[in-house]
Amino acid sequence: MTTHFLRSYSLLCIKTCHRRGAFAMGGMTAQIPIKNDPVANQAALEKVRADKEREVADGHDGTWVAHPALVPVAREVFDRVMQGPNQVHRLREKIAVSAADLLTPPTGAITAAGLLNNVSVSIQYLAAWLGGNGCVPINHLMEDAATAEIARAQIWQWIHHPAGVLADGRKVTVELFRGLLQAETQRLAKQLGPNAYAQSHFRAAADILDEMTSAATCADFLTLIAYPQLQ
Repeated sequence: MTTHFLRSYSLLCIKTCHRRGAFAMGGMTAQIPIKNDPVANQAALEKVRADKEREVADGHDGTWVAHPALVPVAREVFDRVMQGPNQVHRLREKIAVSAADLLTPPTGAITAAGLLNNVSVSIQYLAAWLGGNGCVPINHLMEDAATAEIARAQIWQWIHHPAGVLADGRKVTVELFRGLLQAETQRLAKQLGPNAYAQSHFRAAADILDEMTSAATCADFLTLIAYPQLQ
């Protein structure tokens, strides 16, 4: 949320809500508690705290987290900084956000690890969603339909956009994606074991993800194409 276009959108959201007398709700911090690893858990808590510090300083009136255990962290920050039950009085009239601000592309490299993570999150979330679970902890982050949608949409965009090139020089292509998808499904099958994998929805999830990613046009939303697969 600290990149230019995301921060611009967040500030504009606060200004728009407060101008109308409505509360501006902050976003979900995806980190969740990490058991049996105090160092990693503390790092996750600090990320949550930093995110909430930014939100309340900008003018958000409330926020939400991905796990009940993180409510005290968020609440402590908001109770300490806010002088009342909300900040609607902060109109942020000096904030000026243009279309150009919202369309400013992010900086940074597209890494092979980032592409693989998007593939992994997409297939794991879709498999869980097909099984009736819409909120899934993956790699110590809480993934929902919105975050999984970002992951799969990025893959499609990197394939179809000329700038979709990995830091190592490889263009992101359908063939590269399919290779990673096959490798990830094999890894998950080995991790789960043949019986558990056979009872899961990973095969259907892989087919859905392949269909969406290889399509000429970007699908509206990842769960729409998955609804016919529900039993």
